[in-house]
Amino acid sequence: MSRPGDFGAVRKDIVAQLKKPDYDDGSAGPVFVRLAWHSAGTYDLESDTGGSNGAGMRYEAEGGDPANAGLQHGRAFLEPVKERHPWITYADLWTMAGVTAIKEMGGPEIAWLPGRTDLVDDSKVPPRGRLPDGAQGADHLRHIFHRMGFNDQEIVALSGGHNLGRTHIDRSGFNGPWVNNPTRFSNQFFKLLQKLEWKPTTLSNGVGQFEFKDPDADEEDEPLMMLPTDMALLSDPAFAPWVQRYADDKDLFFDHFAKAFGKLIELGIRRDAQGNITNTDNEKGGYIPAPKKSATATAPRRQARL
Repeated sequence: MSRPGDFGAVRKDIVAQLKKPDYDDGSAGPVFVRLAWHSAGTYDLESDTGGSNGAGMRYEAEGGDPANAGLQHGRAFLEPVKERHPWITYADLWTMAGVTAIKEMGGPEIAWLPGRTDLVDDSKVPPRGRLPDGAQGADHLRHIFHRMGFNDQEIVALSGGHNLGRTHIDRSGFNGPWVNNPTRFSNQFFKLLQKLEWKPTTLSNGVGQFEFKDPDADEEDEPLMMLPTDMALLSDPAFAPWVQRYADDKDLFFDHFAKAFGKLIELGIRRDAQGNITNTDNEKGGYIPAPKKSATATAPRRQARL
């Protein structure tokens, strides 16, 4: 066990958890990034609810949201780290794992500060429906991200996170990776989005996506894919120039992504001059989440309120 506040030791143990030969593409890095993003992406600026403070995915009301399908793996991969460092909150651990994974996979350094607290029950878990739906278009992206306080440029920058990982038909309903090397952070997503000829296709579950199959690839090689929301970045007149700029300039993309992701994981958090969080989520009370049930692993059943 490390001494409380030894975040360097926590980071070292997170790095040790990245290599997973039996998991997607041999790495837990992408699912750590998605875990951090989804834990923070519930924020609503108008009501000042949601966000990474609280680690609500520990409760079924948030962990069982279909938009969070598959993230039980990321949470489970981080349990050994939590056991070695029981003093760190889940909210800090998940966000720290995301920024650590990005850096270890070749991405930019992202500012991270500790101090988040964990919910003591699910009374403050935000309602479902606040995370993006990849089957939608530009209007939906703006609805989701403007609600959090992001502008169009930041929407495109954060979409560059699709350089990492892959989709799964049994989770999101989509299938396949966006890029050829989904465990290496780069601006390849933007380059391929512009360069390749993406053809619409319908999967066996009836879900539509866009695919590119290299004519010179082996028969067993899987095609690359793009979501309808990805294609919207190309067709929207305000999004498209940023796609071009990020495809042309990796350093610019890295800079803008680091700022946007750093902003994402701080949404809803208020700090004093010393960097200490002044609003906590480890108290009972709040609004009632959508009463949906799930058997999702590592998402505990809802607790009875006192």
